[in-house]
Amino acid sequence: MEKTFNPSDIEQQLYQSWEEKGYFSPTGEGDGYSIAIPPPNVTGSLHMGHAFQQTIMDTLIRFQRMQGKKTLWQSGTDHAGIATQMVVERKIGAEEEKTRHDYGRDAFIDKIWEWKAESGGNISQQMRRLGNSIDWQRERFTMDDGLSHAVQEVFVRLYQDDLIYRGKRLVNWDPKLHTAISDLEVENKDKKGHMWHLRYPLADGATTSEGQDHLVIATTRPETMLGDTGVAVNPEDPRYKDLIGKFVELPLVGRRIPIVGDEHADMEKGTGCVKITPAHDFNDNEVGKRCGLAMINIFDKDAAVLAQAEVYDTNGEPSDAFDTALPAEFVGLDRFEARKAIIAKFDELGLLDSIKDHDLVAPYGDRSGVIIEPLLTDQWYVRVAPLAKPAIEAVENGDIEFVPKQYENMYFAWMRDIQDWCISRQLWWGHRIPAWYDNNGNVYVGRDEAEVRATNGLADDVALRQDDDVLDTWFSSALWTFSTLGWPEKTPELEDFHSTDVLVTGFDIIFFWVARMIMMTMHFVKDDDGRPQVPFKQVYVTGLIRDDHGDKMSKSKGNVIDPIDMIDGISLDELLTKRTGNMMQPQLAEKIAKRTKKEFPEGIEAHGTDALRFTLSALASTGRDINWDMKRLDGYRNFCNKLWNASRYVLMNTEEHDCGKAGGDMEFSLADRWITSQFQQTVKAVHEAFNTFRFDLASQALYEFTWNQFCDWYLELTKPVLFKGSEAQQRGTRYTLVNTLEALLRLMHPIMPFITETVWQSVQPLSAFEAKGDSIMVQSFPQFDESAVDEQALTDVEWVKQFIVAIRNIRGEMDIAPSKPLPVLLTNVSAEDQRRLDDNEQFLSSLAKLESIQVLDDASEAPASASAVIGEMTVLIPMAGLIDKDAELARLSKGIEKLEKDVQRVKGKLSNENFVGKAPEAVIEKEKAKLAEAKSTLAKMLEQKAQIEAL
Repeated sequence: MEKTFNPSDIEQQLYQSWEEKGYFSPTGEGDGYSIAIPPPNVTGSLHMGHAFQQTIMDTLIRFQRMQGKKTLWQSGTDHAGIATQMVVERKIGAEEEKTRHDYGRDAFIDKIWEWKAESGGNISQQMRRLGNSIDWQRERFTMDDGLSHAVQEVFVRLYQDDLIYRGKRLVNWDPKLHTAISDLEVENKDKKGHMWHLRYPLADGATTSEGQDHLVIATTRPETMLGDTGVAVNPEDPRYKDLIGKFVELPLVGRRIPIVGDEHADMEKGTGCVKITPAHDFNDNEVGKRCGLAMINIFDKDAAVLAQAEVYDTNGEPSDAFDTALPAEFVGLDRFEARKAIIAKFDELGLLDSIKDHDLVAPYGDRSGVIIEPLLTDQWYVRVAPLAKPAIEAVENGDIEFVPKQYENMYFAWMRDIQDWCISRQLWWGHRIPAWYDNNGNVYVGRDEAEVRATNGLADDVALRQDDDVLDTWFSSALWTFSTLGWPEKTPELEDFHSTDVLVTGFDIIFFWVARMIMMTMHFVKDDDGRPQVPFKQVYVTGLIRDDHGDKMSKSKGNVIDPIDMIDGISLDELLTKRTGNMMQPQLAEKIAKRTKKEFPEGIEAHGTDALRFTLSALASTGRDINWDMKRLDGYRNFCNKLWNASRYVLMNTEEHDCGKAGGDMEFSLADRWITSQFQQTVKAVHEAFNTFRFDLASQALYEFTWNQFCDWYLELTKPVLFKGSEAQQRGTRYTLVNTLEALLRLMHPIMPFITETVWQSVQPLSAFEAKGDSIMVQSFPQFDESAVDEQALTDVEWVKQFIVAIRNIRGEMDIAPSKPLPVLLTNVSAEDQRRLDDNEQFLSSLAKLESIQVLDDASEAPASASAVIGEMTVLIPMAGLIDKDAELARLSKGIEKLEKDVQRVKGKLSNENFVGKAPEAVIEKEKAKLAEAKSTLAKMLEQKAQIEAL
């Protein structure tokens, strides 16, 4: 082994070797164990959320593989309809000054496939850097032939089961991208806006209870009033309840619309009167359904005002309930230009009551950056209520378990009030909907045009055109666990690995992906008895990775940290370019640059993959968001170095020596028996932690054993034996050293794969462990062996440690050199203490650097001494002759004087009413902690001074 641990020298070379040798493919004779990776977007790059969740998944896969399971970590990428289409559109725009329309649909899709071949595998390469033991030979893509076949099959079968239909419904419409988008693709942002109060004249001479001939309507979107089909008031509102059933004359349009009673109108909010525009607002749409109001669409796909409105009844069927004419002066205006013109017209007519500042939440398309317009369009829908029932029962009866359990409530809340799912998108890139139309508007669904013609008896001369829309990417993702394993064919992989064992995901896609996977899988995948299969047995829901201030990581905040940069390191200049290079807003770029220079004045140092993985694992407490801490990462890099150096110590003392592998007399010291027992307890703790998704507890147990027990104590305790022990004792200690380290490496491997593999290659040949294969990743995982736990050794070594720590503490307090041998006097020594003294005198004398150990019958015989207590026994170190009394008193007096000043200073600050009244609570608590610490240290120093004065 090299003198220093350098991750960059080993990681990529090791990974390539693992992959080439096929270690990631399912092997073993045990039961199947599988995880399907949440497919990242093909346009994406590795971010902290990926690194976090993939570290957890890889830890589970490696753990189960070493348990003898036949493991499959199924990977792949999502075709990411909107994102990918935008990437390629921008590319051809910048390079060729063309649009997709210049190419045409088929040629443009060919361009996307070209881009995918060149750039679409970036994230897969980055995932390799994380050490992910994915079966890359089985990598899938949601647009590959097999998955496309599965998607088509599912659509056709759902249509045949009357679970897919086409209807005119309200959707989130992106006026820039010209497509419907899902709720997940809508980003709600706080915004300063206005509330306009408009007067709607009452019809037929009606008046309010206060004698007004109009109602005042409050709205943040006055442009939509052209599509109003009603005004709602609360049925309990005494101001308006007598007007329910009467009408208003809609200004500018002259449309006579009813006043309806609905609890959506809040008596305490605004004016209590709400305009209802069922074709342009989701809440209004629900009111419209309850009250039987027509839907009037006033916008085209660009969100500009139509020349003729489109009128529909509540079922989305064309209606002649209202005139379709719209005021000519607004026709063709963009919605926000129309807003200005409509407000001006209201003002001109004396119908603008008031304008008030208003804080609102505006929905933006996360890809386009424009405000989303609720729009009435023809879309394809899945009728999900029949699919939801068995999916709810699967969680209720425990076939699927959420971890933490509270996320079941989130799942149930959505599933029990589920709405039909809009699955069509107005894009070119994606799975084209397998539906064809004839010239009479009839629709035919089939796997291809030939099947449609054959099934429906359509002659070759009947013109058919395929639906231009594609399916929502969540539709293909909903089939992920079974489509990736070869469904609809009955493949061996489906038999071995479905249902998958666990899904690792975030809470934000429980609705969009987790729930839909459960519904689709249970409808289409059945066991041999016809019982629906679940897609996974457990759902482990992780928290979000936030920055060190608790803020969500985002490019606009300039707080994103690339996992690869933490592995390899990055200079400050490169980091600044990465964070601000393409920013169009100079002020924001300057702000981000300032923050970056403050946080990383010298860039980010290289830490290696193992340190990053261990940090992520150590922070992974179930379900909680995580504040990223670079200091923790630094600390776990030190942990890797500690393990490396400890391994070198073991090898230096065991290589070319007899380590008992071939037998021979062996005598195991107390330290040997103790570290073996400690290791078994660690094995038990790690198993329990992995089995309950407590990766933080597993990391804690590994860290505590490796650093504090093995490195800090056991290696020290081996030195007296290795230097002065008998042949049998030395053989026993060498045996324990190599076999404990070898097993520890296997125990740590699922979290830290690279360093453990590298060290194991040197250690395993010296150990008694019989390897199968030439990699640590295919070895057996350590199992808890209760018979190897020596309780007496555990308690005896704890006593020895306390004894040594007591001596070292006295040295530190009295400023006595570590190299100076000390005489020790003991009083109140029990028979058990005496046994431990007799058994461990060599350890105590060597590690505590003792000149002598003397047991006193009478404590009064002891000279002036520094003391410590271990149980009932008192440890005394005579001070006379060990220290320069005058110099030590001078040192202590100086320290006491400084501490007394510190105490008075902090006391003064805390008694200052001005400071206490203005300072944040956290600052006050920090000052109180400072005061307590200073007082405690002062008391100890005064006690030491008194002891030395008595000498």
